[in-house]
Amino acid sequence: MTETETGVRQITVRELKALLDSGTPVGLWDVRTAAERRIAQIPGAQHLDAEGVELIDELGRDTLLVLLCHHGIRSQRAAVHLLTKGFTNVCNLVGGIDAWSTTVDASVPRY
Repeated sequence: MTETETGVRQITVRELKALLDSGTPVGLWDVRTAAERRIAQIPGAQHLDAEGVELIDELGRDTLLVLLCHHGIRSQRAAVHLLTKGFTNVCNLVGGIDAWSTTVDASVPRY
């Protein structure tokens, strides 16, 4: 993982897969629209909709949170926002669901 000047750590899809496979507790949050989520998803990812925001607000501020979107741009912005809310262990998935599909799980549709 690398960290940007914003304080958001960047995690690759291979690193995320290893974390998930190891059983490490990870809050995986998808900032894409519901329509995008119907096309492709990473198992276990929760939608960061209004209900998801309420759930995140109840978490400990040191909870490991990984945010994803299509390519990693929207999730980076959301991760920066979570840092401003006091979360300290926030990661952006580099390349988003598209990188997951091309690198980790080809059964996940690309769009």
